[in-house]
Amino acid sequence: MLEQIISLTAAIAHPSEEEMPLLKALCTAAEAELIRRLREDVAPEDCGSAFPCAAALLAAAGLLPCRSVGSTEQFSVGDVSVRTGGGDRICETAAAMRRQAASMMAAYWNDDVFSFQGVKG
Repeated sequence: MLEQIISLTAAIAHPSEEEMPLLKALCTAAEAELIRRLREDVAPEDCGSAFPCAAALLAAAGLLPCRSVGSTEQFSVGDVSVRTGGGDRICETAAAMRRQAASMMAAYWNDDVFSFQGVKG
């Protein structure tokens, strides 16, 4: 399944050759994260296409912010000012991808929502 996750992530993120080792590591980590959160009675194969799609979204969400590291967002020289956008939007896009992955997998995950039980208010 890892190869399918790598292929889907590449379709989302369009990695350069230099990014491929990072992409593969992120895919491996995303797969492990999703497996760890699955209910005990659910295997990755039971999730159908949701599992590799969600893992690819998580891996792509990890790769996108790495691309913006070290990029200049604004600088000025004399009367000329240059501003490049993207830093905040990249983080917002990555967060949206993580939410979408969580939504895809919600039916297969353990309920990890915190709540107080038996505590009188």
